[in-house]
Amino acid sequence: MKLSLDNLSTHLRQAAQKSGLAPAYLVSSDEDLLAGEACDSIRAAARAAGFSEREVHFPERAGDWADILAAAGSLSLFGDRKILELRFSGKAGKDGSAALQRLVELAGAETLLLVITPRLDYATQTAAWVKAIEARGVWLPIWEISARQLEPWLAARLRAADLEPTPDAIALLAARVEGNLLAAQQEIEKLKLLVPSGALDASAVLEAVASNARYDVFGLGEAIVSGDAPRALRVLAGLRGEGTEPTLVLWSITRELRNLWALRRGADPSRRPGPRLTPTQIAALERARPRAARLPFARLSSRALRADRMIKGRLAGDPWDEITLLCSEVCGLRALR
Repeated sequence: MKLSLDNLSTHLRQAAQKSGLAPAYLVSSDEDLLAGEACDSIRAAARAAGFSEREVHFPERAGDWADILAAAGSLSLFGDRKILELRFSGKAGKDGSAALQRLVELAGAETLLLVITPRLDYATQTAAWVKAIEARGVWLPIWEISARQLEPWLAARLRAADLEPTPDAIALLAARVEGNLLAAQQEIEKLKLLVPSGALDASAVLEAVASNARYDVFGLGEAIVSGDAPRALRVLAGLRGEGTEPTLVLWSITRELRNLWALRRGADPSRRPGPRLTPTQIAALERARPRAARLPFARLSSRALRADRMIKGRLAGDPWDEITLLCSEVCGLRALR
């Protein structure tokens, strides 16, 4: 069974009241905060169901899987039910895949299997061990919070902390913690202590919250696809400040230009070669379909070529300046010729 983060609590509540917990759970995500909270919920439900022991393993070598199988088959000295927790990269290999399938078979009344990995790529999602967990247990893939989802997410968290934020406060907090949910939660806890009245405005956020934003090239791609020029330029400045290679930044922009060109031609960007698009990226491209028809692709391609030549030293100029102008034009702003 495949679950989303939104219905995990309902599943755990129904499991406690009726059918009992699933024998195996797989939590895969690159969002440490959300994955940690989901695992905490599963562990709490397991403890309430009588799984009082917990064993944690970090398999790295092929031989580690034999030790884990032995641990799974051994009975507790006191006869207690246990949570068998595995944390690894998601690349199990032949031995790991066989061991995981066996562990899923062994899980049940006495042992609950909890597997925690980073986000799984498409090839790993179809692996036999993932299918085995999905068939007999629960797979919970947790996606990143996109920039479009961040402000509603922050608003819900702030209200859960008994704070009543203004729209300006939410927007400012989002700009300062984008791409870093752990820092976002820490700042919310800080604001809860510093703003006892509950009313939260932008001045309180400005005074209390440091800039903890982290940016990546995929966030930049999402911003330019959405036509959000202020965010795109903010992300670009953050990437430059973090020392990101301009080659990688230009790749991200040209990748989105190709996707937008595919939209204009009536093709499906999700079928293009390259990294698999996430549901969030596909939705952003669909919203950008009207914009794609108006973009000056010839001029944008020419500017991308200029930036590439500057990076390679074949043309005088600062490639970051040219990339900034390219981002501005993709977002619909008029730029220098």
